[in-house]
Amino acid sequence: MKTSIEDILASHRTGRVVVMGILNVTPDSFSDGGAFLDPGAAREQAERMAAEGADVLDVGAESTRPGSGRVPAGEQIERLREVIPAVAACGVAVSIDTTRAEVACFALDSGAQLINDVSAGRDDARMLPLAAERGAPIVLMHMLDEPRTMQADPHYDDVVAEVRAFLAGRMDAAVAAGVPRERIVVDPGIGFGKRLEDNLALLAGVGELASLGAAVLVGPSRKRFIGALAGAPDPAERLGGSIAACLAAWRRGATIFRVHDVAPVRQALTVAAAIEGPREQRSV
Repeated sequence: MKTSIEDILASHRTGRVVVMGILNVTPDSFSDGGAFLDPGAAREQAERMAAEGADVLDVGAESTRPGSGRVPAGEQIERLREVIPAVAACGVAVSIDTTRAEVACFALDSGAQLINDVSAGRDDARMLPLAAERGAPIVLMHMLDEPRTMQADPHYDDVVAEVRAFLAGRMDAAVAAGVPRERIVVDPGIGFGKRLEDNLALLAGVGELASLGAAVLVGPSRKRFIGALAGAPDPAERLGGSIAACLAAWRRGATIFRVHDVAPVRQALTVAAAIEGPREQRSV
């Protein structure tokens, strides 16, 4: 059964697991850069992830890997022009991964239903009003500075408290712009201006973020901290760690998982949920 946007937004109340498949229409993303830049390859990957059980497909045309540069809105739109309608035709919800309102507007017009903004509305002052005007749910993520500089020298005194406070503030900003609070998702930004210990603390502290009253999205898939812990320099060799991070976050209240490897993550979460039972019946 197709997962609706309302199902996704209510997942923190229902306990429903939502798997978001990553589709990078870029030449330089850290794990699969260039693999799906061709519209035909992007469409095939979207169909594959939908068949594997993705509830939503997150499509982005600008890499946000550490050290990456900016891609003009017009160039992002050209990369997406054929891809968004094709992905929308796969029958699952589509998210547009961008910090630019112009790109988000194009994507919403072309079949996307959700905005995923790694800048939490800070990069483009038009983004939050656009989400409000279009009635589009929005993911607000914590990132230290910007992708080009975020890993230069990240430091926190209490990363969970600081990220929670940031997300609370951005939720308030979105509401002030007219976005209904119940149409906001929060993301701690694993790997975005975080040291290894910060990523681990945030995954362990997901419950604190869930207390904001919004669904929590986590995106640990193939991230560098997994490679550092497991001795896996190749992002493609980090599946086990990605699954472990998703399971740990799920046990603490996260319900949306942004991943490259849809089928194994879906399988792992399905089995874990069957073993542990409904969230209200178990200790997390």
